[in-house]
Amino acid sequence: MAAPRKPVVEVRRSQRRRRTVSAYRDGERVVVLIPDQFSRAEESEWVDRMLARLTARESRLVRSDDELLARATRLIALYLADHGCDAIPASVRWVTNQTGRWGSCTPADRTIRISHRLQDMPDWVIDYVLLHELAHLIVPSHNARFWQLVGRYPKTERARGYLEGVAAVSSS
Repeated sequence: MAAPRKPVVEVRRSQRRRRTVSAYRDGERVVVLIPDQFSRAEESEWVDRMLARLTARESRLVRSDDELLARATRLIALYLADHGCDAIPASVRWVTNQTGRWGSCTPADRTIRISHRLQDMPDWVIDYVLLHELAHLIVPSHNARFWQLVGRYPKTERARGYLEGVAAVSSS
């Protein structure tokens, strides 16, 4: 079996950068941004490090609808078990057409859709959004009973803050 092909890497040095290193994909190549004062050895070390980080992040992005449903099933067992069948969705899937919402639920047909923008966020944030949408299967509105159900998730406030921060950065 052949070893995976290493991507074309473009290193961009910046006199304004002091310590930070970042990387992103630009088509088939990876652009790594480093401080100008880095030695060739530091450059090589950081290129390898950033390629590993990109690979790890991209492997998380390949989350399937089946994985999302399994995650929802686990959350139901942990936080909504006392609601039995009322909390079970007909389907849970990733969608790419939600740019203004993190997720949505249609209680009438018991479908849940989660924005693909969440795929590279921490698991606890995805769990919060999923539990939020699962709670809508029990309580369609955002009333006090709904928030009591969502509040069963121990990282609710942390996840809401995280998403508010992401939304604030995205809108600026």
